[in-house]
Amino acid sequence: MTLSRRLALASALLAPMLAPLALTIGAAPAAAQTQFTVQHALPLDSHTGAGAAAFKEAFERLTNGRFRVVPQRNDNEREMIESAQIGTIECLFTSTGPVGNFVPEVRIFDVPFLFRDTAHARGVLDSEIGQAVLARFPARGLMGVIWTENGFRHLTNSRREVNAPADLRGLKVRTMENQVHMRAFTTLGALPTPMAFSELVPALQQGTVDGQENPISVIVANNLNQVQRYMTLTNHVYSPSVMICNPDAVNRLNAADRAHFNEAARAAQKANRDRVTADEQSGVATLRSRGMTVVTQVDTAAFQTALAPAFAEWERTMDAATLRRIRDWRAN
Repeated sequence: MTLSRRLALASALLAPMLAPLALTIGAAPAAAQTQFTVQHALPLDSHTGAGAAAFKEAFERLTNGRFRVVPQRNDNEREMIESAQIGTIECLFTSTGPVGNFVPEVRIFDVPFLFRDTAHARGVLDSEIGQAVLARFPARGLMGVIWTENGFRHLTNSRREVNAPADLRGLKVRTMENQVHMRAFTTLGALPTPMAFSELVPALQQGTVDGQENPISVIVANNLNQVQRYMTLTNHVYSPSVMICNPDAVNRLNAADRAHFNEAARAAQKANRDRVTADEQSGVATLRSRGMTVVTQVDTAAFQTALAPAFAEWERTMDAATLRRIRDWRAN
């Protein structure tokens, strides 16, 4: 067989195999997607899950599907932050509890009884005060995108009703890995035990800790009534959460996609806050229907008086001027 004949025969045999490859290569640019992994610590049916779902819907829609957002649950918040820092995930939603270990300025929002109500807290975070704290994230290898929330935190435990500060004495209370929260509970006579949220339910089941403190939305979403009998509406601290991203992942976006990203983040904030509001309106009735004893009348002034030594310390160790600005903040 001549050389030309052999080449012709080989071409005929390879053609059927090469044709699909050529089609795949030709179609690749149109089908290409950029994946954004977004982690959060709570179930999909929660205020955090609602924020992640809203971000996914908005960002994918606004970019005509060029970006694919993949929400994932990870109840180790510190691990999520570290993953965003090194770039193994793009974004996350987390409570601010562990964030202070990376961006110390965030801890100012953890001071107990700092905010009068939800409107006050949201207003401060969305004002130049909150934006100035977000501006501190890049120096730590992170991008603080937008403030979301968990809501006001309340105390639960399995041992007794808590009606006054004295009732806290000796209670082992799980806290976040947050020095401000731990100092507050120590001052009140409790025994704070910091641990990751992923360890909470087993610790409550085994009696390693007697109680914990979280917003109603977190207590309801995680069915903590199954391992806790008593809840007291202490409103002892407002718990922000925050959307954090890997800076390189966001900075790679072109101007149009960056605008879409910001719009999707605002959609996430609204969905998250709307869900917190709804949960707080129905949460007490829900938890009572599940068998919890809920103390709703709390002598807030007594708790504030008991915390006086801690307040004095925070005035010395934190930015006292910013604390005053937060307390004095009023909507225009």
